[in-house]
Amino acid sequence: MDILHTEASCGWGGQEIRILSESAGMIARGHRVALACPPEAPIAREAPAHGLELIPLPIGRKRLPGLRALRRLLSERRFDVVNTHSSTDSWLAALACASLRDAPALVRTRHISAPIARTASNRWLYARASAFVVTTGESLREEVIRRTGSDPQRVVSIPTGIDHERFAPADRASARAALGLPADRFIVGIVATLRSWKGHRFLVDAVAPLADPELLLVIVGDGPQQEALARQVADGGLEGRVRLVGQRTDVPAWLQAFDVFALPSYANEGVPQALIQAMLCGLPSITTTAGAIGEIALDGRTALVVAQQDSAALAAAILRLRADPALRASLGAAARAHCLDGFTRESMLDRMEDVFRRAAAARAVR
Repeated sequence: MDILHTEASCGWGGQEIRILSESAGMIARGHRVALACPPEAPIAREAPAHGLELIPLPIGRKRLPGLRALRRLLSERRFDVVNTHSSTDSWLAALACASLRDAPALVRTRHISAPIARTASNRWLYARASAFVVTTGESLREEVIRRTGSDPQRVVSIPTGIDHERFAPADRASARAALGLPADRFIVGIVATLRSWKGHRFLVDAVAPLADPELLLVIVGDGPQQEALARQVADGGLEGRVRLVGQRTDVPAWLQAFDVFALPSYANEGVPQALIQAMLCGLPSITTTAGAIGEIALDGRTALVVAQQDSAALAAAILRLRADPALRASLGAAARAHCLDGFTRESMLDRMEDVFRRAAAARAVR
């Protein structure tokens, strides 16, 4: 198949990483994949390294030049499927396709759990303009159906799949030695873009009052909240107990070095990639019920689930895992087993490939 992804966002996070990972997997399966995005977007810099054809277009805003550019591309190139990802490019692609006689099938992937406004325009976009809607979690799928009136048969939950061979348990001491982390500390870690709704500040607040000199919080990632978090750590005198290490590409090694993974998100989540990665590494995790997290975080079975925006609950969960090595081991083993059953990269590719084929087939009949 000839597949075109569109992405209007000029940010960087799990959404962009999924597009690249999924696209590279489809290319490996013999499909032709291109990406249309603003030339200044971070994903534009990364796309060639993943084998994608990059098509720079002015689609960062809902404006006429972007619509014209996308319409021109779709009229000149015969794509089988257009897979859109953000609101802006979804609207531009839907309008472009609606104005063409022989348009490709439109698949709208919705990555986040923010509410969808109940408007006639959204009902058109989701229920009529899109051949299929893909969500990254079952609760997001139910939200789309409930708020847009879309046919349930054309709304599919396909969580982001992770490479279970790359993200796997490994020797913790070796990982720490390679990263320069102390061998004798109990390390709670988080790997996530520093956005407000990821809940980093509550995690720092949770660690601050704990009287445990061996406890160390390691924060991997960068983003809009970097300065605020650095200030929070400095103001609290926590420099020896909290480390912000910035953006890293060697994510598996960091996860393999942790004792516990924490992700206290309180909004906008599907099934977070970082949490799946941590679970596949066999880490006991502390998280919340935000978005579709409940599909992998089963309280007391595959993770400890705490209330959102609750530093005291986070602290209690950290102390519980600190004191109970057997619980840490059982949660980590169960987490990996659960994620191997449906949250791997190959599972995602199989299901996305099926959606693309069905969308393209429906277009051919039309």
